[in-house]
Amino acid sequence: MMEPITYNLHSIPSGAAGVRATLRAMAKIARDYKTNPAIRELALRLTRDLPPKKWAAEAARIHAFVRDEIRYIKDIAGVETLQTPIQTLRIGQGDCDDKSILVASLLLSIGHPVLFMAVGFHKGQYSHVLPFTKIAGKWVALETTEPWPMGKIPPKIVERMVEHAK
Repeated sequence: MMEPITYNLHSIPSGAAGVRATLRAMAKIARDYKTNPAIRELALRLTRDLPPKKWAAEAARIHAFVRDEIRYIKDIAGVETLQTPIQTLRIGQGDCDDKSILVASLLLSIGHPVLFMAVGFHKGQYSHVLPFTKIAGKWVALETTEPWPMGKIPPKIVERMVEHAK
């Protein structure tokens, strides 16, 4: 599971355009890592004792793993960072986008569709992101920064922006 520790600095626009750029970067990372052997093996290990074709149970197991085993920590003050899912697993912590990327890559590696939703609680502002997966034709939230069950979303959302990871 070891990959070199690297950091790439990119500038992103401010405001909604920056949120869109961040969501696109997150989707690309998740897609790039869905075929990573360590990511797929972890997803298979997490779901191996479940009955076949129990898609909701697979999503719930992966959601619970990231929610409970990866510690939430804030980004560097004033700096948006995105970790690869391997980096997040290695250090065992990340912020909402890092945890979302990990959930997404794990789910994508076993065939689940995923989207990211940036949300805001004040008009014109985005401050959080969470992944969703489609189960039985319905998009289901996978909030991992709170001790919530699969399907619960933060209250009082006034802004939403979506990016499909596929």
